[in-house]
Amino acid sequence: MLSTTTTLQQRREAAIPRGAATKHPIFISRAAGAEVWDVDGKHYIEFASGIAVNSTGHLHPKVVAAMRDQLERYAHVAFPVAAYEPYIAVCEKLNAAAPISNARSCLFTTGAEATENAVKVARIHTGRLGIVTFTGSFHGRTSLAMAMTGTVAPLRSDVPPSHAGVYHVPFPIEHHGVAESDSLKALEQLFRSTISPDQVAAIVIEPVQGEGGFYQAPVSFIQTLRKICDTHGICLVADEVQSGFGRTGKFFAIEHYGVEADLIPVAKALGGGLPLAGLIGRESIMNSAVPGALGGTFAGNPVSCAAALAVFEVIEEENLLQRAAAIGERITSRLRDLKRRDYVLPIGDIRNLGAMAAFEIVTEHGGNTPDPEATKAFAARAREEGVLLLPCGAFGNTIRLSTPLNITDELLNEGLERLTKALLQVAK
Repeated sequence: MLSTTTTLQQRREAAIPRGAATKHPIFISRAAGAEVWDVDGKHYIEFASGIAVNSTGHLHPKVVAAMRDQLERYAHVAFPVAAYEPYIAVCEKLNAAAPISNARSCLFTTGAEATENAVKVARIHTGRLGIVTFTGSFHGRTSLAMAMTGTVAPLRSDVPPSHAGVYHVPFPIEHHGVAESDSLKALEQLFRSTISPDQVAAIVIEPVQGEGGFYQAPVSFIQTLRKICDTHGICLVADEVQSGFGRTGKFFAIEHYGVEADLIPVAKALGGGLPLAGLIGRESIMNSAVPGALGGTFAGNPVSCAAALAVFEVIEEENLLQRAAAIGERITSRLRDLKRRDYVLPIGDIRNLGAMAAFEIVTEHGGNTPDPEATKAFAARAREEGVLLLPCGAFGNTIRLSTPLNITDELLNEGLERLTKALLQVAK
């Protein structure tokens, strides 16, 4: 008799195109908090959190109660047809939390919608076309967002960029040979030889790259970009789709940099597991768009909004910003200890900003040469040991760790033990 997993895999292959890929060949049956179980009963500890979505864990009781209560009232009316209080309340929360003066917000469904609408608003406000993004970035899979994304495989494989006016500048990663000064020189060269800064609507950057490898932009780099934008009338867009909602130890990663962004796209953790995204921006910029230019049929779904309001409450009541810092320190402390051991898989750079933690797997101890094949093997072995995590990065050798921010110490330690076992097994 075939296992349930094998049967579902056969059904999947017969029904779904290969482009809709899944990192791990398992099928989830149930989930709670920081734990999931597959259809064959195997237990896993969450170090992926649905790609940083489940920051309050799977099915947090407060989030579930809010969803249930809203479902008993109404599930969908479409904000473009008739407004409702949960949408307004979420925007009020976003405006209050964002490090933007005189903020206004509107809601969408996905992160790609949020980033594309940030570009739309910036273009309307400035009357310009040009957009500058960075190598290694990820801004979504829709057409414009994909053109903005600074990675080819697999996101843009066989799909060349199709949007005029989008330019990429190297993201500064010192240990991979790109200094901050190199990035600024490349931006200066772009402005000198390809597009004048007075033709640029926005510079879009992830303060901490998500799919790109959890690389942190240097503080001075972001501050210099702010000055460049101020000088030339360019909108600075901080893409916080993955780094927002407490993941870095502050509500937004841009708060670590001492500057205000003009626009902040958000998504992922906002909806507590339901699809919800938003765009926060300065009032003078956001109001540049005429009535009807922003929104969508499912944008700001009432049930998703109810879940989001509960997420805000959980973050505050459970002190998840402080918890994120503690989680990050515990993870990186264990990784630094493992890096010193010559009998585990070689570990290169270790980095974190709060609970947004990552490490690189390299070919030899003490080096920085990426080892993507060993990284794939390690991720697979970690799954076998019962911990779900995700490789990422342009070099394919970064392991990102995105636990729920309310994971217990017991489960966090057990997950790190399983991770350690996987590092030992792959090294043999």
